[in-house]
Order: sequence, then structure tokens, then C-alpha cells
Amino acid sequence: MRRIIFAVPLLAALASGCQQSGEPSAAPPAAHHGQRLITATISDPKTFNPLIAVDASSAGATDELFDGLVRLNARTLEPEPVLAERWEYNADGTVCTFHLRHDVHWHDGQAFTAADVVFTFDAIFDEHVPNSVKHVLTVDGQRIKAEAVDDYTVRLILPRPFAPLLNALPQIYPKHVLGASLKDGTFVQQWAINTPPEKLIGTGPYRMVRYVQAQFLEYRRNPDYWRKDNAGKPLPYLEGQTQLIVPNQDTLYLKFVAGQTDVHNARPEEISELRAKQDDLKITVQETGLETGSTFVAFNRNSRHYIKDNKKDPRISWFTDMHFLQAIAHAIDKESMVRNCLNGFGKPGVAEVSPENNLYHNPNLTDYKYDLDEARRLLKEGGYVLDNGTLKDRAGNPIEFALTTNAGNQIREKMCSILKEDWTKLGMKVNYRPLDFQALVEKLYNTYEWDAVLIGFTGGGPEPNNSANLLRSNANLHFWNPNQEKPETLWEAEIDQLLEQGTRELDVKKRQRIYWRIQEILHEQLPMIQTVRQQTFIAYKTILQNFEPTVWGLYRPELIRIAE
Repeated sequence: MRRIIFAVPLLAALASGCQQSGEPSAAPPAAHHGQRLITATISDPKTFNPLIAVDASSAGATDELFDGLVRLNARTLEPEPVLAERWEYNADGTVCTFHLRHDVHWHDGQAFTAADVVFTFDAIFDEHVPNSVKHVLTVDGQRIKAEAVDDYTVRLILPRPFAPLLNALPQIYPKHVLGASLKDGTFVQQWAINTPPEKLIGTGPYRMVRYVQAQFLEYRRNPDYWRKDNAGKPLPYLEGQTQLIVPNQDTLYLKFVAGQTDVHNARPEEISELRAKQDDLKITVQETGLETGSTFVAFNRNSRHYIKDNKKDPRISWFTDMHFLQAIAHAIDKESMVRNCLNGFGKPGVAEVSPENNLYHNPNLTDYKYDLDEARRLLKEGGYVLDNGTLKDRAGNPIEFALTTNAGNQIREKMCSILKEDWTKLGMKVNYRPLDFQALVEKLYNTYEWDAVLIGFTGGGPEPNNSANLLRSNANLHFWNPNQEKPETLWEAEIDQLLEQGTRELDVKKRQRIYWRIQEILHEQLPMIQTVRQQTFIAYKTILQNFEPTVWGLYRPELIRIAE
């Protein structure tokens, strides 16, 4: 699923929560301690409830605790069996029957059954459980029904054929642990970050055993995991993993260079030095490709925030005015951002879908050329005037707004400085202030008290409909104007309709044209004004075996081991 990103590798923020170890401070397991992988992230999770998580940090904290029915093969980009051994569709494609494994147990020893799959779909579509998954799995406004045939067979009943189904299936959650909370309306409160790790029950290859806020997350191999290698040996090979929480990107780099972590998502300014030190540090620096997500500028178009008591804040008029938005697009110096923020390791972003998704990326869009004179012409054409160096709208209101991004992400902070400099040249007053994670999420999703933001979203994988939780007008991640009862604009209504068409169409070439059109609309209407895409690199110690990073994720991570 697509989630909000505030930093690389996960998100740059501190989340509230209490220490889970019961100690005032605790040291994580040392690097090179047996088959233990040491990685790092720059923030704490916000929740351990994966269904309601919208940020990459929370999702990453619990990702390997759970399995899905299928998973994406990072090499072939095809779905492969996980909790389901096999599946088949009926003749008209409206029922998909999954045959489940018989040898899977939850971390507490309970058997995994079809009842857990049914429960998961009930939770996703429960009106009291706000989550992003439902917007990806909704078909013509209707839910997908899950029905247990027997303990190890489950049917998903679709209102009509649904092309993205296998690439959109969720992780599965335990009915025996969470079922009562769904009935009594407390599901959202379950598995907060003060939950003891042993209470987080999944079927995945690892169990969380310790969480110490602002220090580390520790995982141990699930000794009863069902997956085996070709020789019948239990997987995963690793005994455990530790994820250090290091709220400073420079410190992340220093820890990797010092050998305290095994894997590092290299920033652009680090790549040349890491390449030069590969032999000395005994590391490999691998380019994986252009990032599959996007980084963009968005303006708040939420009329419920800007129109109150029949009084209209002038900012809503600017932020929905195409002259203003096109002027902003022409005032984004992408080449300077690639050069000065990405050290040349990147490209200007144009389409919402990454070029790495060569099937659904629209290559025919013409970028908004950086041209401040053209920006000034558009503003003048829209009725904006310069008055003693101050840009004003037709009513004489000075153009002043706040710009923010997540504090601690140095690349984003540099980009915002470039944005502010150029927009100031147009006569706008830009009040730039980066915010910590909690404050930014609160503004984006609760109070709506924000004007402009530089933000990023993960790619939804190669399946374009996995961005529906961002693009649908009624979706919670449609953050520039979320949770609309009905589309407030014609272009948003058209995107909603195209998303439905895209899920209905089984012919790949015809689907391609549908998603190309969605990208055209986004490019024209500018709810997400694209900036740049970073060329991604992963550095890792050469002692890691079977470590195969791709732009879509790790290939068969359960096979990773550390050379003796």
C-alpha cells in the first residue's frame, strides 16, 4: 500500500510512546553477534497497528511480523504464494478461491485459518476503522466479501472482475487476538506503541521482542515459521534483527561507516565517498534505480478549513487558481535541486508514476520549464499585481503562506530553501518552517492547518491502483482535500471514474491508457506539483549473503545470512 514518507529510509520524526523494555535504558545487541542483521531508521513508529498506519516508519516496524496471502516477487513482479498455497478464479472472474497452508501458526501457537482472512477483510471495511487499504480494495463503491468455505479455504467475492486484486491483498491479522476489539469498537486503540511486544501476534518470520523508544527495535526469528529452504532447513536464516533509531541522518552514515550497522540507504552526498571506500570498509554500493515514489509540493485545497461561518479565506482562492499553481510549477528549479540537493544523482520528476514502472509511467508529459518570467506572466494574467515588490491578488490581499516539510530531512530542507528563494522573487511572502513528524501529521490529517508542504509518498508497487488511497477523492490520504463525500471538482470525479475503469479492464494495453490519462489530469490540475526523483543506492557489508536489493524491494529476504 502507498504510505506517507517523511525521510529515507523511513521517516524523520519522533513519536510519543513509553519505553518497552522496563529499563531506564537498554543497549541493543552488538553488530556481528551471530546471524543478526543490524539496520537503522531515523524515527520511532507512531503505532504498532499496521492496518491504521499511514507512515513508513510504523509500517516498517511491524512489516515482518505478518504475512499476506501472496507477495510480490521483486524480480518477476508477479504475485507468489505465501499464506495461500494456490488460488483460482471462477469463469466470470468474480470469485477468487484461495487454498490456505495447513502448517501455519500464529506466534502464540494458535492455528491460522480462513476465519483470520475473513476477519481481516471485515476490519478493513469496518466504518469505525479508518485505514488506507479500503480505498484500494473498494470496487464500484462496494466492499470485497470474504467467505470461509472451510478452515483452509476462503472465497473473495467481487462485485465484478477486479484486475488489481492479487497485487492489492493485505497482510492478515489474528481474529482470536483482535476480534473482540472490532466488535466493541476499540480496534483502532489496539497495538499502540505502549503495547508489550509479546502481545503483537503475527504469522511472520520474526517476532518483536523489545522496543526502547528513541533507541532500537529488536526482533527474534520465529522458531515455528512455516517457510523452509530447498533442503528443508527452517527459514529465515537470520537469528534476529535490530533496527536502531537514530534521529540524525549524519549519525546514520557515521554508524554505518564505523561498522555498527550492516545496511545503509545512501544519501546522494555520501555515494562518492562510499564507492571510494568499498574495499577498505568491505562493503558493496549498489544502485537500485530511480525511486518508485514521488516528492512533490502540495497546497491545501480543503474548503472545510478555509471557509468557515460563510467567511472565505483568500488562500483557498489562490491554492485552487490554475494561474497561481502553474506559476508555482514554473518556479521550481528542478535542475538546481538535482545538482545541489541530490549531488547529480536524480532526475526532474514529471509524471506521478515513476519511470521505473515502465508499463504505467506516462512518458508523454511535457514538464513545466523553470522560467520565472513565465511565472510572472501567468500571475499577471490571473489578476495578480506587484505592489512595491509585494504580490497581491485582485482584492488587494498580499500573497503570504506557510511552507513546511519534515524537520531533519536535510534534502527536503535544502529543496524548501530553493523553493522559498524563487517564490520570494515573484513577490510572495513564504513563511518556511520545518515541523517534527507528530506536528506535521497532526496538521495534515487532523486540524488541516497547513498551507503548502513538500512531501513524499512511497510508490504503490508496480500496480497503479495501489495509489487509489491517495488519488480517490474520498480517501484519507487524499490529503489536499481528504474524505470528500462526493468529488468537489470535475477532474477529481474523472479520476475516481478512471480508477474504477482501471480496475475493471483486464487488457494491459487498455489499462495503460487509463492510468496515463490519470497522470495527465494530475499534471494539468497540479494537486501534486512534482519536484525531483532521487537515484537510489544501497550500501551493505560484503558479509551479507543472498542480499538482493531491487528498486521494488528485497528479493527473498528470508534467505539473507551473514558469512561466518
